[in-house]
Amino acid sequence: MRRGVSIALVVVLFHCLGRNICQSATLAGQPVRPGATLDIRFPIDKYFQDYAAAGGNPRPTTGRASISFPKDFDPNRTWPILAVISTSDNHRTNVMDAPAYQAPGTAEGWIVLATDATIPARDDSDTWRLGLLGAGLQMLHKEWPQSSRWPVAFAGFSGGAKRSGFMGAMLASTHAARICGFFLAGINNDRISVAYKTYHPPPDFLNIPIWLSSGITDPIAPPFKQEHVRASLVNTGFKHVRLESFAGGHELDPSQVRLALRWFRQLGNF
Repeated sequence: MRRGVSIALVVVLFHCLGRNICQSATLAGQPVRPGATLDIRFPIDKYFQDYAAAGGNPRPTTGRASISFPKDFDPNRTWPILAVISTSDNHRTNVMDAPAYQAPGTAEGWIVLATDATIPARDDSDTWRLGLLGAGLQMLHKEWPQSSRWPVAFAGFSGGAKRSGFMGAMLASTHAARICGFFLAGINNDRISVAYKTYHPPPDFLNIPIWLSSGITDPIAPPFKQEHVRASLVNTGFKHVRLESFAGGHELDPSQVRLALRWFRQLGNF
């Protein structure tokens, strides 16, 4: 009887200890709860302020981040990060687009990250967006140094898909992140090839898998234009390009987000 009680006690203590370890994780002073989303503010250091302010933009000193965590999140393990990039049309921001990726991303065991500034840009440029993303990643790395080795994928819809290619190439050219994939939905123009030729990232950039998500009734990025994007990427030398269709229009299909993230894991072996 005593042995049974002892075993039960150990089980209870182990459960409580594991729960306390999860509850003790913090980010920017806020507790991190597995399965939850944080909306936080964080300081931006001068390096990323300079990057964002290029071209006459105001200098952002504070960033805003929306960060969603998988249900079993533990910062001592490796977690891939999905960086959400929005179009600038209609004053869209990355944080505004994040909810569409949160459920499929966290269900596949990914952290979903979107970063913005707390002030508006004069010119919502690629350097503005990249400065804020870099500052957000730096925040994670300072809190959890091991996160500097976590894989990072980009996800964007329509104009956000085009922008993702430029930001990915710019980030890869500085060796600032281990990029493991691009999820590009509703894209009608190959901007990654242009970015590759402009920013000259390392040759292994061509090994990054690219998933093109195409709605079969999309009037803005119809299937034939997405096929042109696929062919252009292959012609540039990208080795892993998939064009997948779904029954829908100019929209994001959450099921394709999940499939793409699984594919990135498979190819990246993480």
